[in-house]
Formats: sequence, C-alpha cells, structure tokens
Amino acid sequence: MNSISTIKEMKEEYRPYEKCMAYGPEVLSDQELLAVIIKTGSKGISSVNLAERILSLTKNGSGLLGIMHLSVEELMEVNGIGKVKALQLKCVMELSKRIAKADASSSLDFSNPDTIADYYMEDLRHEEKEHLVVTMLDTKMKFAGDIIMTTGTVNSSLVSTREIFIEALKRRAVYIVLIHNHPSGSPAPSRDDIRSTKQVKEAGELIGITLLDHIIIGDNRYTSMRKNGIL
Repeated sequence: MNSISTIKEMKEEYRPYEKCMAYGPEVLSDQELLAVIIKTGSKGISSVNLAERILSLTKNGSGLLGIMHLSVEELMEVNGIGKVKALQLKCVMELSKRIAKADASSSLDFSNPDTIADYYMEDLRHEEKEHLVVTMLDTKMKFAGDIIMTTGTVNSSLVSTREIFIEALKRRAVYIVLIHNHPSGSPAPSRDDIRSTKQVKEAGELIGITLLDHIIIGDNRYTSMRKNGIL
C-alpha cells in the first residue's frame, strides 16, 4: 500500500475534530468544518449529518455562504440545533466577515475603487435589501467616517441628497464616496442609480463637497461609476 492511499484511509477513519487535529483544517470538507464548530450531534444524529442538514437549508445550494442569510430561528428548525449552536454559527459567519474587512483595510486607498470595493464587499454582498453607505473623507482624503444612510426594499433604496450632505457637513467632509449593494448580485447601475448619482454630484459642487465615486457592490463583483466614465 503506498503512502498516499494510506493517508487517505487514515483520514476516513477520523471524525472531523480528530481529522482536523491530525491534518489541519484545510483538509476538511464544508460539512466537516461545520461539524467541528457544532462539536456534538444529537441523539441518533452525528455532527456531520447536522452540518449536512444546515447546508441543505441554504438557497440554491449556496453552501457556506448561504448560512449568512439564515436566521437563528431558521437554523433552530434543524433537529439538534438549539439556540446556543445557532448563535455560534452566526457568530462564526460574522467573524469571517470582519476578518475579510480587516484584511482589506490594510490596502484601502480611496483613490482606488478596487480597494474600496474590497473593504465593503463582505459587509454588503450578503445583504438581501439595498443599503446605501456614505463614506466621508477630509481634506487629505483620509477616512472621516461612514454611515448607512438608507436601507431599502429588495429592489431599491431611497437616496436623500439633503441627508447625505447634512451628514457630510457634520463630519467636515471635503470628499464623499457612495457605496450601495444590489441584492440581485449584478453590479450594473440602473437608470435611477445614474440619475441620483448625478444629482448628488451636482449638489456637492454647490457646497464644495466632491463626490469621488459611486460604487455598486454585487456578488463578489462591483462597478465603479467613475471608472466607467459615468461620473
């Protein structure tokens, strides 16, 4: 028996926790990773089977990413998943988002739409409604704060130009960047997106606040209105 087949057979003998200890988390399947987090099953159900049932709840077979969209109540519908395990899973999902954002912040450059999109991607790509974020910058284009201005329906969010600039003036912003998500997953700007963006730009010019860009976040994709010549 060669060494490769021996290792494969040894892996199959291990339960997920022991397999992780022996070979590292990178060798675990999605179900096994979830099983390690869940730790124990319930009567007659292994932790791996519980993990499979959780993944089966996700929409369109979206797998681990789909857990982002499951509520605590939906997770608890799986026999063997109580409130504690459901909360643990939601916290792991939130932790993964924050790790991704912390990593993106190290290269954040507000003159580079790629880095802005990376920074907000995990916050917005999983949202099921549109969120409009206004990021405010000082005279040196340093971060002065951001705020979720609106949370809309599944298809649209309402943009209040007046409220955007009230917040910008509070922070003494000289530049702003708009970021919003499309729950459909497509980052293509709509006619309303383009119209409202031009309104914000024109209003900003009157009071000395420059709109640098409007970035639309899709499913791991984005569109920069400045990069695409719309601004």
